[in-house]
Amino acid sequence: MVVNLTETAAGLPEAWSSQRLGLVGEACVKVLRMDELPVGEESHRAAEALLVLDGRLELEVDGLPVSVRAGELFMVAAGTAHAVRPGSRGTLVIVELPEG
Repeated sequence: MVVNLTETAAGLPEAWSSQRLGLVGEACVKVLRMDELPVGEESHRAAEALLVLDGRLELEVDGLPVSVRAGELFMVAAGTAHAVRPGSRGTLVIVELPEG
């Protein structure tokens, strides 16, 4: 199955609303569109991968600013508090284990 990630993200009804693309083993692969607005702090029981396809992801991780540019992957360790800072824009792929 071929998925155009940029087109899929652009077609989503709102920013930060992800589209589940499928599973790789137990891991869920999702794509979303970022829109410059912040997203509140969260943490997860399992690690997650954040891959920026285009644009930039501005994070705060354990209280420190982190910028992730197009073509870069950021690995969030399990249990790590992280939030999206203002200024994030572009297309993001998330690989994570379901929380349920």
